[in-house]
Order: sequence, then structure tokens, then C-alpha cells
Amino acid sequence: MNKGALRFMIKDYHGVVSTNKHFTILFCLLMVSNFLFAKNITVSFTPDTTRVLRNPLNGWVMYLGRTWNSNFWEEQGYDNMPAGSSSFRVSDFASTCYVRTSWSSMEPEEGKYFWRDKSSRLYKLFQSVRARKMRLAFRIVVDSRDQGQNTPLFVKEAGAKGFQDPNNSRLWSPYPDDPVFQQKYANFIRALAEEYNDPDVVDFIDAYGLGKWGEAHGVKYQDYHHKKAVFDWITDLYSQTFTRIPLIINYHRLVGDTISWADPHSESATLLEKAIDKGYSLRHDAFGMTGYYQQWEQDFAKKWNFRRPVIMEGGWITGGHHRYWIDPSGAYRQGYSVDVRRGEYQEARNAHVNMMDFRIGDETHSWFASAFDLVKSFVKEGGYRLYPSKVIVPDKAKKNQLLTLSSVWNNLGWGYCPTNIPQWNQKYKVAYALAKGQTICKVFVDGKSNLSEWLKGKPTKCSMTVMLPNLAPGEYQWLTALVDTTKGNTPGLEVAVPIERISKGWVKVSILKIR
Repeated sequence: MNKGALRFMIKDYHGVVSTNKHFTILFCLLMVSNFLFAKNITVSFTPDTTRVLRNPLNGWVMYLGRTWNSNFWEEQGYDNMPAGSSSFRVSDFASTCYVRTSWSSMEPEEGKYFWRDKSSRLYKLFQSVRARKMRLAFRIVVDSRDQGQNTPLFVKEAGAKGFQDPNNSRLWSPYPDDPVFQQKYANFIRALAEEYNDPDVVDFIDAYGLGKWGEAHGVKYQDYHHKKAVFDWITDLYSQTFTRIPLIINYHRLVGDTISWADPHSESATLLEKAIDKGYSLRHDAFGMTGYYQQWEQDFAKKWNFRRPVIMEGGWITGGHHRYWIDPSGAYRQGYSVDVRRGEYQEARNAHVNMMDFRIGDETHSWFASAFDLVKSFVKEGGYRLYPSKVIVPDKAKKNQLLTLSSVWNNLGWGYCPTNIPQWNQKYKVAYALAKGQTICKVFVDGKSNLSEWLKGKPTKCSMTVMLPNLAPGEYQWLTALVDTTKGNTPGLEVAVPIERISKGWVKVSILKIR
């Protein structure tokens, strides 16, 4: 028996053993005999490599537009997506729905928010997502260039300074360094956080949203010298309000700058790392667009691999106006969207991304029609996919006996489970449980387990020593799970073992006989 186990016993019974040296020795011998009575057995598991695991910050992200009607899912083709001789529901592969929307659609009039208006299109859209047991994700865009009126006009009427779209004089955008804009926007974000700071509902928030298309570049200021101050203001605002939701920022080479295409700005890495220090994770919107997603972006992602999760969005729109066949890689043939899908997939693998995108319309269709093998491959090998290859527990024991519980965990994915981000704060842990029928009698949580360190090809052993509680004699079911410690130690993450071995999120291991 190890010293830690002995210290555990003596600490547990310190009121008795500290008073009599001889009794201490007899007590320890008795406990050792009990310890030896427990015979450990090893239960092995073969991983499930095909089932879609609907875990947070992991897997396929399905993009939705801002429109809505009662036949939305069918009309968009999302419920009948052809792939070979079969067809599928896109929501059966994606666990998260991403909506890139406008501030004006969320707060069309000051203080009148869409979530309080059950007749609004956005409210109905979000409700339909939740009905499919999917989480939400969104980016809120305020710059109106090349789009519609993204900032509600009550901001302009309140005196905020801004500018007209040079291509459409009817569209107005605020300067992000204007104090009236900042006040109105902060009021909105605080209200939004009161409603949506819930990880059961929202998977992540694209928490910058300034510039062209909200992509963190092409930002137009009243005074360019305010660039750093604006960056600090908006990243502080999101990080102080959305405390439970992962925050995402585009790791753009010109983050927060006035231009969109040039060599990397010398301050970009510093600004991004300031956001990361506040809890931000990473995304980029130009995967597979090799003239845009270049060495700087590749190196930045590599620097933060397995320290912050990365989310990807493909850059080329193959079903629209983009001439993807002119990509500098020379790898994309005109009329072959599958080439772009494979280019995006390869770059996603290189960056160890946790999430990939099914964008609206033809982009999603091309994934299923021409690259369905990659759709299934990402389920199998992308993001994080955790399972126990071995669980080592006793098959018999006595009440109040000291037991050792161990397991070996593996990650089949090229990404990682980001329990280290501050919004999660290591809330997911390895746990074991004893059940009688459908009743959980006792849960043992391994507080030292750190899922963010589980990387592909590196099995990790977790072990803990526990005192068996005073349970009635009989047979009990050993279970294991990755529990959410913020929810009463109930299963929090799906694990990749055959579904028949799972009951209410717990993995069935073996039988324990208590005498």
C-alpha cells in the first residue's frame, strides 16, 4: 500500500490513531487486510469511431441565414441533403448552429430585444435550433458595408458619429470609437448576456464583430490612434459579461486595422494575445484560401495549439461569385468544389481545429454531394473524441474499505478538449460511480484529471484512492463518465464507446460485490 493511501486512512481516523501507537499499528494492519481483500479487475473498451458526439466546442457547425418561415429547414434543404444514394439531415451531423446576424435584428428598437418578442423571425429561428437539441453560436455585426443596416438607427439618432457605405448611401455604420455607440452597444451586450450567458444554450460567441462582415479587419475609426483602446474596450466588454460562454476572435493578421489585405501588422499578435489572456479562443474565416490564410496564420495557430481551441471557416464560396480556381495553390479546378473541400480539410487538420463549417446553401451541399467521406472523417478524427480504453476497479469489497480506481483515457481526435479555458475552468472531470438499478448511490470525482492534456496518440492514466461508503451488502454497477462538476457531477461529455455500453451518459463497467 502506498504512503498516500496510508495518510488518507490516518487522516480519516486521526481522532483514534493519534492517541495510541500500538493501536495505530493494529489499525493499519487491519486496513491493509481490507485493502488486499479488494481484487481489481481490468475492463477494456473498443472505441466507437462513427457516432456523432454532440459535445461543446467540437464537431461540425451548421450555418443559418437570418430568414425564417415555418418550412425553413425543408425549404433550405437541410432535412434532405443528398450524399450518394442516401440523404441526411444536416442537423444529425452538426451539434451547433451558427448565425451571423446584425445588432439591428436583435434590438430593432432601443430596449426591445428579439428574445422578448416570440413573433420575431430570429426568436423562431433560435427556438427551432433548440428543438433539434443543438446549441447556438453567433456573431453580431455592426458595420453595414456590403450588407444591410446592421446597426439600429436609434444609435445614429442618439448622436453617434459614423459613415455611409460608399456603395450604398442609405446604409450607415457607426465609428467604433464613438462614445455614444459604445454606450448603446454595451447596454445591448449586457442585456444579451443576461439572457444567453448559458453554456447549455450557447456554444460560443464570436466576440468582436467590428469591421467588414464583423471579421475584425477593415475597421473604420474617427481617429486611428484609438485602435488599441477600442480593442481593449470590446474585449473587456465581452469577457466581463459572457463569463460562462467561450469567446472567439478572428486571428487576422490585420486585426482591428483599417485595411483587409496586406502584410501582417506588427501589433496584431500582441493584440490577439491580450484577448487570449482575457479568455478568448481562436477562429479564422479563410481556411483553404491560401493567398489569404498564409504562413503568419499557420504559425499563430500552431503557437496556440492545445492551449486554445481553433474554429475554422472556409474562405472560398464555391457556389457563388468566388473564382476559387485562381487560388495560388493551383490545387482547385474550376467546377470541382470537392478540390476546395479537400484543401479546407487538410488545412483544418494542420491547424488541429476543433470545429468545421457547413455554410449555407451550395457550400453545405458540396460537402455532402462531393466530399461526404470528409464529413465522416471529421466525425472520426477531428476535434476531440475521448474514450476509456481501460477501467480498473475492484470486483468485491467491504464497506468503509480503501479502494483504488484507475482508468486509461484516449483522444482519437487531432484537436483537444479545452477544459483549460477560463469559461470552463476545468469543470469536466473523470468520475466513477456505484449504481443500484437506476439509482446512483455514490460518485467519486478525480479532481486531478485534466482533460485538456489528453492528446492523440498519448494515452493518459488517471488514478485515485477512495473510501468505500457504508453501502448495504449486495451487487452494484461500476460506472464511469466525464462529469460536469458544475451540475452535481452528472455526465457532461459524450464518450466514444459503443452506445450499448452507455446508460444516461454513464459508461457501464463491471459489477462490484459488497459484503
